[in-house]
Amino acid sequence: MKKITLLFILLLTYLGNAQMKVDDVKSFTLTNGMKFLVVEDFSIPNANMYLFYKVGSRNEHQGITGLSHFFEHMMFNGASKYGPKQFDRTMEFHGGANNAYTTENVTVYTDWFPSASAEIMFDLEGDRISSLSIDPKMVESERGVVLSERRTGLENSPWRLLSESVQATAFQEHPYHWPVIGYEDDMKNWTQQDLELYFKTYYAPNNCVVVVSGAIKFEKVKEFAKKYLESIPVQPVPPVVHIVEPVQNGERRITVKKEVETPYIMIGYHTPNSKNEDYYALNILSSILSSGNSSRLYASLVDQNELATQIQTDYGDTLDPYLFNVYAVANKDVNEADLEEAIYVEIEKVKKEGITENELQKIKNQKLMEFYNQVETINGKSNNIGTYEVFFGNYKKMFDAPANYNKVTVADVQKVAQKYLTKSNRTVGVLKTNVE
Repeated sequence: MKKITLLFILLLTYLGNAQMKVDDVKSFTLTNGMKFLVVEDFSIPNANMYLFYKVGSRNEHQGITGLSHFFEHMMFNGASKYGPKQFDRTMEFHGGANNAYTTENVTVYTDWFPSASAEIMFDLEGDRISSLSIDPKMVESERGVVLSERRTGLENSPWRLLSESVQATAFQEHPYHWPVIGYEDDMKNWTQQDLELYFKTYYAPNNCVVVVSGAIKFEKVKEFAKKYLESIPVQPVPPVVHIVEPVQNGERRITVKKEVETPYIMIGYHTPNSKNEDYYALNILSSILSSGNSSRLYASLVDQNELATQIQTDYGDTLDPYLFNVYAVANKDVNEADLEEAIYVEIEKVKKEGITENELQKIKNQKLMEFYNQVETINGKSNNIGTYEVFFGNYKKMFDAPANYNKVTVADVQKVAQKYLTKSNRTVGVLKTNVE
């Protein structure tokens, strides 16, 4: 047995014994369908609550694009018990803090608080879920905020402009086609009926998974959940997103003009969702290409040949097949075509020659340490448990992740590179100042 593999097994055994187990996660479901996953952790006198609503821009259609992100804003603007601005003020008064984010797939709300303030947090969440105010005046005010956010983002961020263009080109039929923030004309024309129907459909208790971690007993979570959340009515199951993006049978290209110092490049390859058997190999491939200064793309394009100032890849968690993306910014006086070709040269090396055992084991060790560092904190526990429950179908699969990374072989990584990183399967976007 190779020394590096033995080190990984010893590390896996040690960390596995030191960290939480699948039995540490307890669950219950309210009569209205709201599912709770709870981890007791008394290492600090704090707790958190992560609410995963299964709604994102993939649940929209043309005419109402941007509504998922809009409701992320509206959820902080008052309900029947806690009026406008009172959600944040009340939470902060009791020592808590919060945040939220919206993606193509989910909208997630995060609350952090001293354990002694837990009950008020359940009261706050129950109020806004059951009786959110969709007052027309507040709607118009918040509509202006998100419209400004869209314009400012496109003006100030080259990556925002380029990624929206590439995504819209890569997806012709699936709702991943439009940006999370929505189309401006749709945003200007949402109706009161659109808003009320969308909220009722997707902010239903049976469309939400709640994860609570920290210094709070399981039975106390159940008590508060029943008291403040169980009376919220169940709703019909939201419509299933049934559109499947057709197979791409040829390279697509788009060029975007914006005042930038050097060209930006984004290359998106169609890849499967998180439940696919190739997920872990693709995840490792992404790290092989761009994680750290010794990664394939960084070492070649940034350090050695100085073709790029930035290079990275990503392959994230998604409910439907999405993209494996490569991002690069050209160095001064570097032609974008030369940079693009250099990216393909490195990808072809992986496809033709594969990777080394040492490269693979290095990434496996990184993945293992990242995983256990995340679940060491109460925030990491809640985020990972909720992510696996929503994207992988069962939170218990989180505990299989270290072993699933360890199963990936050199041949697996080469196979997924050959299978997905092909010319006919890619969409290429270039953003530069001068467009011919």
